[in-house]
Amino acid sequence: MPAAMLIRPIEPTDFAAWKPLWDGYNAFYGRHGDTALAPAITQVTWQRFFDPAEPVFALVAEFDGELLGLTHYLYHRSTTRIELTCYLQDLFTDPATRGKGVGRALIQAVYEQARAAGITRVYWQTHTTNAAGRLLYDKVAKHMGFIVYSQDV
Repeated sequence: MPAAMLIRPIEPTDFAAWKPLWDGYNAFYGRHGDTALAPAITQVTWQRFFDPAEPVFALVAEFDGELLGLTHYLYHRSTTRIELTCYLQDLFTDPATRGKGVGRALIQAVYEQARAAGITRVYWQTHTTNAAGRLLYDKVAKHMGFIVYSQDV
């Protein structure tokens, strides 16, 4: 990890630097070209980060004025806990910086944010083909064995 890397909340002035990371994240999961997210989804997602009524948050990794990675997370209720739960929804690092601790630092920062909010569980999901990501995830969290099902309705 770069010694002077800073993990910080996203700022409204970060849009131009955040957007290529967001596009890279979406492309990694097959959302590009004909399957790209509608621009309105990106715009609403961006606006939610700055709306105090929304439980959606974003952190970025910055080094020497350049954004190296992002993470988006949200807090929600659970039927198995009294306190809120934290879902780490998105995590992406610039491919040129992979293996240098950026992803780990972003995950750790989400853990810190959750703890500060009184939250005791952070969880996320990834695709089974994300071998590089899973190498990191196996070091910083426990795979609980769940399989995710989804259906648009």
